[in-house]
Amino acid sequence: MTDPAPPTGLRLDATSLRVLAHPLRSRLLSRLRVDGPATATELAGVLSTNTGATSYHLRKLESVGLVTDTGEGEGKRRLWRASTDFHSFDPSDYRDDDEAAAAVGWLQRDYVRQMASRAEGWFDAADRWPDAWVDAAGYGDTHLTVTAAQLRQVSAELFAVLERWRTAGAGDPAARRVLVSLVAQPADVTDPPPAEVDR
Repeated sequence: MTDPAPPTGLRLDATSLRVLAHPLRSRLLSRLRVDGPATATELAGVLSTNTGATSYHLRKLESVGLVTDTGEGEGKRRLWRASTDFHSFDPSDYRDDDEAAAAVGWLQRDYVRQMASRAEGWFDAADRWPDAWVDAAGYGDTHLTVTAAQLRQVSAELFAVLERWRTAGAGDPAARRVLVSLVAQPADVTDPPPAEVDR
């Protein structure tokens, strides 16, 4: 058995941040990443919008490299897929760009809204799932005392663990895709350290 290909990522610049910071575009990209390739018509049905708007916003996402036409559609029915497995950005890079900073703020809040919506969807559906899944899935938290640099390392190590398990159940009919979200933030947001401290 060959090792799975590593996940692909895209670092967002100010332009792509501004393009992605839109309610429908953000949901389109999330849906393509979670469910795989789809046509504008299929996406419009799932997201309760119209095909014209969906096609327009898919082209906007395509213009900054976030989605791709697979070339496998039939006729005018283009089949779209997410260009990468994830995207990233450092919010502090855009503190001097008001439009990009506003896009960062909107995106971060949108990700939290999407995460909460998925969590509630799971809670609504959990009664129909086997006990093993109900007990294995869930939410928890803990507290760390770390520097900013140490927190980056913690995140990197956690993502390395997740990467080792990314396709562990491939081919097993009992396996299902699982969404794992990582949220890390200071417990006391009213007490920031001096700006020059980043160790």
